[in-house]
Amino acid sequence: MSARTRIAVIGVGNEFRHDDGVGQAVIARLRERADARPLPTGTVLATCDGDPARLIGLWEGAALAVVVDAAHAHPARPGRVHRLALDEGVLDRPPTTSSHGLGLGEAVELARILGRLPDRLVVYGVEGADSSLGIGLSTRVEAVVEPLAGDIEAEVVRQGGVGTCG
Repeated sequence: MSARTRIAVIGVGNEFRHDDGVGQAVIARLRERADARPLPTGTVLATCDGDPARLIGLWEGAALAVVVDAAHAHPARPGRVHRLALDEGVLDRPPTTSSHGLGLGEAVELARILGRLPDRLVVYGVEGADSSLGIGLSTRVEAVVEPLAGDIEAEVVRQGGVGTCG
């Protein structure tokens, strides 16, 4: 991330594992929306496989980092969205886990120890129905992509004002 990046929106996951690709789907939708309504200058839209070092590299130095990831919950309600905000360097532990071996909690803790947290971190976890091999989101997860992209766009605009997407 460049020193000029003020806002990073990161879609985490694997688009070849059905609902685990929700982060990439939201980023794709945000890119489409930005064609009509540019995001604030310095906003970066990125995807990541969830590796903690890559996540930290994407959000380091940002005033706001928004992360979208698939989540598992027990009991599951596919399509339910959880919004978590960093509070004093600790990400609240939701009743969900990341769909990756090392979760966002580990990346946050490592970034905190290294002094590489963004000023503000917001995580959207979307409960999935299917993380088996294959492409395409389940119906219930696909249904939240558009409204979630709208919520994230509004949050980014509130943080950064208007401008053009970087």
